[in-house]
Amino acid sequence: MSKVDVVLGSFYGDEGKGKIIDYLGSHADAFLRATGGNNAGHSIEVDNEKYVFHLIPSGILNKGTLAIIGNGVVIDPKVLIEEIKSLKEKGKDVSNLRISTKAHVIFPYHIEMDKLQEEKRGNSKIGTTVRGIGPCYCDKYERCGIRIEDLYTDKFKEQLKINVTNKNQIFKLNNYEELDYEKIYQEYLEYANYIKEYVCDTTALVHKLLKEDKKIICEGAQATLLDIDFGCYPYVTSSNPTIGGIITGSGLNAHNIGEVYGVTKAYASKVGSGPFVTEQDNEIGDTIRELGHEYGATTKRPRRCGYLDLVALKYAIDLNGITALCLNHLDTIGKLPKIKLCVAYKKDNKILDGFTTNLEELKQVEPVYEEFEGNFLDISKVRSRKDLPENALKYIKRIEEYLEIPIKFIGVGALREEMIWEDK
Repeated sequence: MSKVDVVLGSFYGDEGKGKIIDYLGSHADAFLRATGGNNAGHSIEVDNEKYVFHLIPSGILNKGTLAIIGNGVVIDPKVLIEEIKSLKEKGKDVSNLRISTKAHVIFPYHIEMDKLQEEKRGNSKIGTTVRGIGPCYCDKYERCGIRIEDLYTDKFKEQLKINVTNKNQIFKLNNYEELDYEKIYQEYLEYANYIKEYVCDTTALVHKLLKEDKKIICEGAQATLLDIDFGCYPYVTSSNPTIGGIITGSGLNAHNIGEVYGVTKAYASKVGSGPFVTEQDNEIGDTIRELGHEYGATTKRPRRCGYLDLVALKYAIDLNGITALCLNHLDTIGKLPKIKLCVAYKKDNKILDGFTTNLEELKQVEPVYEEFEGNFLDISKVRSRKDLPENALKYIKRIEEYLEIPIKFIGVGALREEMIWEDK
């Protein structure tokens, strides 16, 4: 029986997972998405055409490859349908899309609740994308959520009416406009009809594929330090984008997992509030942002930028059982004359033992840096590690030594083919 290879974000997200997924999946039979919602975005360039995926696994671009949205994903059907239509308009076949019957559905009241909650946080805003993801997961665990399969039952109307009525009471108290239950009901019946052909038991499908020895790539959304349990709480997402979430969000078991690829940039970036030990809120950070085009695929928000944090990265490796690293944007950081790597945290002149998600401690720690020469400028045409400039080789070698795992992919440019892939 085959194994599922997993691609996970190792830091705060936006590491370039889409490019690695696309590269790994050129011969895959299926792509699987297991967590998050349309608060995530994968950008891929193929044949000079840019595609941004929010819900549909990017493997849909590969002819004949199944693209599976698992049970752990929360789905805004309006966004999903827009994505389907966009792909069709570009001449792409979406007949291989599969949507879990057990995935929970985002409704307009989730989006309004998201806005209200973020507004009420005042100066303690989390930086949510306000797309209803968190409130949808809340309803899931409150056991009043509505799943994809519920849209096709007689009880859907009553379920929806109860939820809209309850949420409207909250909106009324906060001077928010109340929602029209009947309008939402009719709208979602149309959505349900549109996506019906793609809906199935994806857990059964995945295990059938594995027994047939098919190759599956699992696409992680967001990243380790945004994990609801293991991230820098409360500045996290509402799901588990770590290896545990991959299993519960798909119906896979531990024996089904093969390689676990951790993706990071050769520097660090973050969207939203919360701690960021190696952030360069200065000219260096501004330079990295512009060189790396660091603006969110989903939100268009400018990302905070800084040096690569090996302390945090080691934490992600241990937590997820990462077997190999994918290092993107080596070309970007190489344009700086000097580069730094964070190799430890210190507090009161004492070196600390590893990473912590304790916010108060993270506010007080200082990064301990090692400095490297940069100026490895045009490396986009390099396809073998040995052909990289000496300064670049020293930089990636030090990362491997510290993390004690190999770097198997090195991104040297924005295009799909601008990648060094060496199975060492």
